[in-house]
Amino acid sequence: MASKNPDIIAHEVSARRDFRFWLMLLFGLVFAYAGYTVDPQTNCSEDGRECAPWLVPIAAVIGLGCTLGALAHFKANTSRGSRLDLGTGELMWWKDRTSSHAGDSGAINAAQISLIRISRIEDSNDTLSVYDLHGERLHFLDEEVIPWRMEKWAEALIARWPHIELEIRD
Repeated sequence: MASKNPDIIAHEVSARRDFRFWLMLLFGLVFAYAGYTVDPQTNCSEDGRECAPWLVPIAAVIGLGCTLGALAHFKANTSRGSRLDLGTGELMWWKDRTSSHAGDSGAINAAQISLIRISRIEDSNDTLSVYDLHGERLHFLDEEVIPWRMEKWAEALIARWPHIELEIRD
């Protein structure tokens, strides 16, 4: 969610807008459908030597579990995100927030940040770690709560607060 104020960098994703839960629901529905429509006695190789009828009910249970898990997330509609006010330096972040539960969150003034570390992981998602002036990693402030372009987000902070170091690890 973009902010209309150019001095505020805001990012928020809810469970209903997160593709991972939609994929979980799709996976669950496919497995549940297969588990309840495939006859366990027909789950054999063509020559009939290898049979695993026990896999069909396991697929159904896995599918049902994934489907229920995704639906639970949709019902709770947890939120994760961050808000950076470039004017005041206030950086707030949250993860797993619902209307009835605050979740994991934190706040810091950007003047108290010393290092932003982006670790590039081959064939995987990059990770982000932010450290305060005492060298302590700020918990729950990671790649899940900031906008998609981590480097651009970090560069916006560094442009305003040049004491912040950016470390990119390959």
